[in-house]
Amino acid sequence: MENNFTEIAKAAKQASLEIADLAAKIKNEALNNIANAFEAHKQEIFEANKVDLELAQTLVDEGKITKSTFNRLKLDENKMRDMIQGVRDIAALENPVGKTLLARELDEGLTLYKVSCPIGVLGIIFEARPDVISQISALAIKSSNAVILKGGKESKNTNTKIMEIINSALEKTGGFPKNVVQQVFSHDDVAQMLKCDEYINLIIPRGGNNLVKYIKENTNIPVLGHASGICHIFVDESADIDVASSVVVDAKTQYPSACNAVETLLIHKNFPKADELLASLQLSEIKLVSDPDRWDMEYGDKILSYKFVESVDEAIDHINSYGSGHTDSIITTNAHNAEKFMNKVDSAGVYFNASTRFADGFRYGFGAEVGISTNKTHARGPVGLEGLTIYKYKLIGSGHIVDDYVKGKKHFHHKDLI
Repeated sequence: MENNFTEIAKAAKQASLEIADLAAKIKNEALNNIANAFEAHKQEIFEANKVDLELAQTLVDEGKITKSTFNRLKLDENKMRDMIQGVRDIAALENPVGKTLLARELDEGLTLYKVSCPIGVLGIIFEARPDVISQISALAIKSSNAVILKGGKESKNTNTKIMEIINSALEKTGGFPKNVVQQVFSHDDVAQMLKCDEYINLIIPRGGNNLVKYIKENTNIPVLGHASGICHIFVDESADIDVASSVVVDAKTQYPSACNAVETLLIHKNFPKADELLASLQLSEIKLVSDPDRWDMEYGDKILSYKFVESVDEAIDHINSYGSGHTDSIITTNAHNAEKFMNKVDSAGVYFNASTRFADGFRYGFGAEVGISTNKTHARGPVGLEGLTIYKYKLIGSGHIVDDYVKGKKHFHHKDLI
């Protein structure tokens, strides 16, 4: 098995070198071919997904997977529409590779360029959601990266069908390299992937806290992702009750199992409509918990912890103590408090009078995302194309040597050109 995975990783590395400077026209053609193929074969995908759902329902009944995992597994017409449109949207985006980020003349005839380039080979480990394959494959192609995907066993039939359709579309795209998008299935493949720092440049986990924790503890490869989504909403003293009710209900009920769903509600002790707010949440079938066993609980369901606080400062301290650095929001009409909250809350997304559910690459206009990152290096928040590129420095001279500058024969003038 190790040898098999090593061959897959070697092939991905070679593919990453071939796609690195592939023309944007070919990449866009590949993406549109994939979107068209999804449209043409969506019933086959639904049939494969139906098989997975039937098997998963048994696992739910046996307590082996959660209902929220089951919900993420399901592909319906709405998800399929978004999946197809997401690929088309990525095709329409500007090519993120080869962009000049800096141009500086160090001296006459000696010019430095900072240029965006792909990361290389991405290893993606995800649970449940089969639409992840289309999102990440499309983003990898557009950003000129190769990718190896490992989905959960609960979505194996759907994943296999989607990957079959993707690679069939890529084979029909003239000039597109082989092995850019590959898939593996077993736990042993995961173990081998985490050891494969010779060929894989970045690991991106999409799943629960236990999965991410395991990956971070068992690899030397850089990991991009978030361990949990403990999102908060703070309703300030001056909040509008209609705005507060609408935003909290959306953030909790629109998709309760999402990582950007709100898990804790903080209410200023002097908010005059607190009882009305809590009543409106209960009418929306939200179970309220006033004294949870722990404040860092990710429910993934219509359950919401709540707490009264003395001030915006106490709300900020609570979020920075118990939050996961994902997404947090303040509901207020006080601009000063909003600015303080957004500056001092240490999260990838900080919102003012808006639902935490907006933390999403598609909604940010990224086309899609490979995941949400709570890291403080390279990429943070919803990670789209820009987060899948890095940069290199290109220096163009005409026989320039350092010794001339050390001895004072020549001097740098560091003139920015853009």
